[in-house]
Amino acid sequence: MTDEIFRRECYAKSSESRITAVDALGVRLDRTVFYPAGGGQPGDTGVLRLVDGRQLQVVDTVKHPETGEPVHVLPEGTQAPPVGAPLVAEIDWGRRYGRMQMHTCMHLLCSLIPEGVTGGSLGDDRARLDFDLPERVLDKDQLTVDLNRLIAEDHPVVFRSISIEELKAKPELVRTMSVKPPMNGAVVRLVEIVGVDLQPCGGTHVASTGEIGRVKVTKIENKGRHNRRVSIAFDHQSS
Repeated sequence: MTDEIFRRECYAKSSESRITAVDALGVRLDRTVFYPAGGGQPGDTGVLRLVDGRQLQVVDTVKHPETGEPVHVLPEGTQAPPVGAPLVAEIDWGRRYGRMQMHTCMHLLCSLIPEGVTGGSLGDDRARLDFDLPERVLDKDQLTVDLNRLIAEDHPVVFRSISIEELKAKPELVRTMSVKPPMNGAVVRLVEIVGVDLQPCGGTHVASTGEIGRVKVTKIENKGRHNRRVSIAFDHQSS
């Protein structure tokens, strides 16, 4: 199985790797920094640098439907190197870092709206979360103020794990109503924003909330009787 470096080292930008498999989906590696699409976070893009100087574009990263390993998707018609070929896998860091900032901000938003999450989407400079919220009225301006306060407080972001049995005893930790918690064998990965939020998550995050920068709540929408969609974006004008 692929050594998924991004799970433990979100700031790793490249890895020395070897090709372990090539199929119609793309290329699999023995180790990679590329995050595969999942949990609302898009897959990484970047390049595979070969020893002969060639550079192959990675236009997406997805999970293999059978093994769950990251698959590096190449442009249609690209001739992939053979199994065993060494290379350097390098992500588009600017795109990844923006997603890390915004993903951590989504967790902050969850801390301010303590209701079940029914859906979400993460982009390069914006994101949205849908909440199971039939009654409560949300204040866009107040949410913006509260998010930026939590960001300015610069809370550390750390990863830890608990067993599946421990998670079953604490079901309140699971905020997403339609996505299963990320599991590695009998262990569940948790993302903790110290003093603010704790929930299962397999995605990539910044090391502290101060790295996010200023944001704003751009829109709050009703998406059905129980669904309230909250959209957020970087507030570049106030930076």
